[in-house]
Parts: sequence; C-alpha cells; structure tokens
Amino acid sequence: MVNFARWGRLAAALLAVTIGLGSAGGWAQTAQKTLRFIPQADLRSIDPIWTTAYVTRNFGYLVFDTLFSLDKDFKPQPQMVDKWTVSDDKLAWKFTLRPGLKWHDGTPVRAADCVASVERWGKRDPFGQKLMDVVDAITADSDDTFTIKLKSPFPLMLNALGKLSSNVPFMMPERLAKTDPFQQIPEAIGSGPFKFVKEEWVPGNKAVFVKNPDYIPRSEAPSLASGGKVAKIDRIEWIYIPDSATAAGALKAGEADWYEQPTSDLLPVFSGDPNVKVAIVDPLGNVGVLRFNHIQPPFDNPKMREAVLNLVNQKDYMAAVAGDPKYWKTCAAIFVCGGPFETNAGADELLHGPNLEKAKALIKDAGYKGEKIVLLSATDQPIVQAQALVTQQALSKAGLNVDLAASDWGTLITRRASKEPIDKGGWNLFHTWTSAPDNMSPALNSAVRGNDGKAWFGWPDDPKVEQLTSDWFKAPDLEAQKKLAADIQIEAYSHEFPYVPTGQFVIPTAYRKNIEGVISAPIPFFWNVEKK
Repeated sequence: MVNFARWGRLAAALLAVTIGLGSAGGWAQTAQKTLRFIPQADLRSIDPIWTTAYVTRNFGYLVFDTLFSLDKDFKPQPQMVDKWTVSDDKLAWKFTLRPGLKWHDGTPVRAADCVASVERWGKRDPFGQKLMDVVDAITADSDDTFTIKLKSPFPLMLNALGKLSSNVPFMMPERLAKTDPFQQIPEAIGSGPFKFVKEEWVPGNKAVFVKNPDYIPRSEAPSLASGGKVAKIDRIEWIYIPDSATAAGALKAGEADWYEQPTSDLLPVFSGDPNVKVAIVDPLGNVGVLRFNHIQPPFDNPKMREAVLNLVNQKDYMAAVAGDPKYWKTCAAIFVCGGPFETNAGADELLHGPNLEKAKALIKDAGYKGEKIVLLSATDQPIVQAQALVTQQALSKAGLNVDLAASDWGTLITRRASKEPIDKGGWNLFHTWTSAPDNMSPALNSAVRGNDGKAWFGWPDDPKVEQLTSDWFKAPDLEAQKKLAADIQIEAYSHEFPYVPTGQFVIPTAYRKNIEGVISAPIPFFWNVEKK
C-alpha cells in the first residue's frame, strides 16, 4: 500500500516559507541513444502557459527551463537564476541569471525575456495571478538582471517562480512571451536540455526531441525538478499509441523503452517479464476530478452541482480507474489526503454518499426538465474514460439525460476551453485528474478558485473563496493557514461546488530494465535517464 501520509509530510516543506508503429526493423535502424517513450496522450499543444494539459507540461520540461525549481523536499532551488537578493522591506527582489544561457535558436537568454515570460504566466496561472496582484513592476535592469518590485510582501515568491506543475512558469524568448496568453505560441523555442524538432512532429503519431548541445547543466545532483539536468540521451521519440494493449505489446517487444501510464488491467502483463520494470515513481499520487461548466445550464444552478455530488461514490471511480485497492484510497480533502491541509470539513455529503433520493430531490428543485447534458470524455485517456463511464451511469440512474461526447484527449482539451452553449460546441461536464502537487494548498489548487473569467475551465464565480484565498496568503503561520484552508473547503462543498473529487490514486509506470536514472517525481523528467 502506498503511504500517502508519509509523502504528504514531505509536502509540508512547501509551506515552510508559509501513429503507426512502423516496423521493428525500422526502429532498430535509429541511433542507439534514442529513447522511445509512449506518452499518456497525444501532443496537440506546445504552449504550457495556454493549457494545463499534463502532456504539454511534460513537453515543457524537455524544451524550456525555469528560474527556480522544487527539490525532493519541495523547497525552491535556483535553476536559471545564479543569485538573488531581497530588500529589507521584502518589496524588491533582484535576480541575476546564470552566465552562458542560450535559446535553442542560438541567441542569448536576456532578462527582458524572463520579464515577459513571468508576466505572461502571471495572466493565466492562479498562483501567478496572486503574485501579480501585489506586483508593482517587473523590469529588466540589464541583459542578465531583472527586478520584481512589490506593493506588499509576498513570502511565497520563490515557490511561485518554481511552481512544479501546471501552469509551470517556463521561460521563453521575449518575442514568444509577448504572445497573448489566451492564444498559443507559434513555435517552441526554449533553453532547456532538449530541442523540439518541429519538422518531425506528426500530431496523432510522433513528437521528436534532440539533445541541446548548448545546454549547461547546474552542478548540483538532480532532485525532483531541480539540480543538474544532464541529457544522456541523444534523441527522444514520443510515440503516441492510443490503444493501451498495443502500447503494452510494444514495450514487451522492445519496440518502446518507456510506457508512461499503463492501465491497471495491463499491469499483470508485465508480471514476471525479466525485461520490464513496473515502478511507482510518483509517490504523491493523483486526484480524480469531475468538473462542472458553471456558466451554462443546467450546472449554472448550484442545486444541480450538489445533486451530482450526491451521486458520486468514490469507490466506484477508483475501482474503475486504478483497480487494485493498493493503488487508491477514497479522499474528500480538496487539498489532498496526506498533505498539510487535509481535512474533511464540509464534506459530509461526499463522505456519506451516494444519496440517490436527495440527488433526485435537488434535481427536481432545480427545475431540470430533461435537457441534454454533454459529458466530455477521451477514449485515448483510460483514466478519463473510466471516470466518464461511471458518471454516465450514475447520472442516468438519477434521470439525467447524459450525452457522452467521446473524442481523443487533444480534442477534449480544446473543446473544454469553449464557453459556448452545447449546441455550438460547448460542454457541461468533463473528467480529468490532477497531480497532488497541483492541489496541495490554496496557492496551487486552481480548480477550487472562484475568480470567474480568470478561473480554470468551468469558470466558477465565488468571491468568498477568493477572499479566503487572499487571507490564506497573508496568514501569519501554518495553523492560521490550516483554518483558512478548511474554510475554503467548507465554502466549496456548501455553496459553489466547483468540482467533485473522485478519489486519490497512484499510477505505476513501466520501462525496459536497460533504462536507468528515472527520477522519482510526479512528472516524467528525461534528464539523467540513460539507455544501457
């Protein structure tokens, strides 16, 4: 059984400052230092600021770099930054970049690039938005130095700039970072350890990366997302295989080296295989999510959202998603179980549910008349599809008219950005899952936020949650933060119902035993990885 509590205690450190496969023969002809990786989804977007999709976040860590990164104890460490100072009044943070940093087009990394990148990220990411609320100005003082001036102290500055997961504050050249944050960048030019080979990108099939010869790793040992990012592979091929059985077969046959997320029912396929290792490299786990569209009927009515809450049985979801109980647990905590802000406050309906009769009464009170409800799903994302099928059955049992709109994940993440009615391509519900670091605190959990037009897809509007979140950032100590986090959860479960957690689970990964150096993290990092 995975010890969620033990790994959750590590997370408290965060708050210390607070395709066609082709032929096997064809593959054999590629370079020996080629790593063939089967990603969790098709790469459709190359802009990790525009989307929170994890496949794009993972892409971002290959191509881009960050000013700071979190280590295994969730403490921020410098990455692109060489040194920094903070004024006595905590209102001026001055950063100096490491010497010799270059973009993939050969031009030097400048402070102006970082200024534009931080500003763009700060318009999309909830943590970044809270930072920008207190920013007076961000200015480039020279080619290698920039200053962030604040209107009031922001103790979590380095945690924000070193945010681990979506949206990660990746640095881009100024010309790309000046792109409207609600539009996608036209190309991916970063300064990270690998270059994206756009000419070989075939959406629905393959994405290719090559080692960046100009990258200068830090001298420290790798630790989570921090330290020396030493590229030991010359070429990485992401081979998109939507059928999980085919993907498992490719790994067993040696036609792929690493399968990011094999489905739980396929894990026995690898049992006893002397050439394949199944490992849990993400000990923190993940949280299943059922997300509402708050701006379109019928879930613009909070009674309808509460009705769905009363239909959720987390055990059904987790059995469908993760199978073996050793890989999952039920959890009603908005800020994850095992973390410093775990609480059951306000979660009685989810904890004691499901309650079909109460759900039906709420549906009746809401005035629902059988209108079609579009539930988005992704057939190439087993975790998403498994949850969607459970939801379809539960909602139909309550008399709701559910239309399961199945597509691939790339189409889903594009469609969920639409605010149009369902007859114009909009949606009512979708499923996803989030890495525990994305939910660990009010600074990180974007799905609970209620900042209307700036909120995550679904766009809840809850001024009380926003005020409580602002108060959390200003809280004097951890105990005060815990009280405010509980108050946020009570508001979420009693009024706004921004989403429903469907449980907490870990996802094993599988790779050939000649692959070494895989870093224990909730994200597949490709530096330090060797193919023997």
